[in-house]
Amino acid sequence: MKAYQFDEHGGPITAHEHATPTPEGAQVLLKVGACGVCHSDVHLWEGYFGLGGERKLDTRGSQRALPFTLGHEIVGEVVALGPDAGGVSVGDRRVVYPWIGCGDCAVCVRGDEQLCNRPAAIGVNVDGGYADHVLVPHPKYLHDFGDAPASVACTYACSGLTAYGALKKVQDRAEGSFLLIVGAGGVGLAGVMITQAILKCEIVVADIDPAKLEAAKAAGADHLIDSREPDAGKQVMKLTRGGAPAVVDFVGNDASARFATGAVAKGGLAVVVGLMGGELRMALPMLPLKNMGIQGSYTGRPDEMAALMALVRDGRIKPMPVAERPLAEVGRTVEDLRDGKIVGRVVVTP
Repeated sequence: MKAYQFDEHGGPITAHEHATPTPEGAQVLLKVGACGVCHSDVHLWEGYFGLGGERKLDTRGSQRALPFTLGHEIVGEVVALGPDAGGVSVGDRRVVYPWIGCGDCAVCVRGDEQLCNRPAAIGVNVDGGYADHVLVPHPKYLHDFGDAPASVACTYACSGLTAYGALKKVQDRAEGSFLLIVGAGGVGLAGVMITQAILKCEIVVADIDPAKLEAAKAAGADHLIDSREPDAGKQVMKLTRGGAPAVVDFVGNDASARFATGAVAKGGLAVVVGLMGGELRMALPMLPLKNMGIQGSYTGRPDEMAALMALVRDGRIKPMPVAERPLAEVGRTVEDLRDGKIVGRVVVTP
C-alpha cells in the first residue's frame, strides 16, 4: 500500500510503500475513498500547539512513531475483515469515527472516548487516512453515510462532529435566540449548516476574512460581522440586544477568544473549539458579574457521531462545499492550510 507520511516534524510529506495490513480479531481493513484535510493536521505535522507568546505545547512524543500517516476524516470501502468482525460486509462504504480510546478506563466507559488519556485516534496516534488503505480496530467505529457523497461524508468525522459536539453544549441557550459563531473556516461552516438542522435560532457569524463571511452567508448565516471593524463588538451587542447567549469560537486564538467572551450575554456560555493557539486574558470580575461560562469542546463522543450521521442519512444537513485534490498533493494541501490559503474544506482522494 502507498501512504503519504512525514519523516520529521515540519518536513516533507511524501509517498512511502508498505505492506498492506491483514486485519486480525475485530479489525476491519478499508480501501480509502476520500480523506479530509483538517487544520489539526497542521499542528500534528509541525509537532506543537501554540500557547501564546513563545510558549508551545510539544506533541512530538505523543505515541506517534515516525514516519507517520496523518488523516482522520476518512471514508472507505470495506475490503477485508478480521475473524471477529461483524456487522459490516466486504463492499460496504463507511465513514470512520477516528477518536478512539482504550475502551477500558472510566473516561471511555462513561462515553467520552475522545477524551481518553491512552488514545489510539486514527491519524493522530496511529496511522491514518492519507493512504490507499487504513486499518480500523472494530466495526463499531464505522458509520453508514447514506446517499451523501464520499467527499462530503468524510468531513463529518471531524469538522462536522466537532461542530456538532460544540453546538450540543450551547443548544439550550441558543434555542429561540441567537448563536454567535466566531470563525467561518471549515469547522465554522459545518457549524452553520448543522445549526440549521438541530436549532431554531438566528445565526450570527463573525470573521476577519470577507471570503469566509461570504461562504457563511451562502451556507445560511442570518447575520455577518466583520470582526476587523473597531465597533464589531458593539454591533453584536446591538444585534443581539445585550449579547449572545451562546457563542462558539471555532478559531481559538487570542483575538477570537477575546471577541467571543466579550460578546457573551449575562448568563451565557462561550465554547472554545479552535486550536489556532494563544492565550485568553480577561478581567475575572466579569465572570461572576455576567454569570457567564467558558468551556472547551474537543471533537465529539461516539454517540454524538451516531446521532450526526443519522441526520446526514435523513438528508437534514446541507452538504458543505468541498474541493477535491489528488492524494499525491496532500503535502501541498497541508501547507496551504497552514498559510491560510483555503476557504472551506479540501478532501484528498487516492
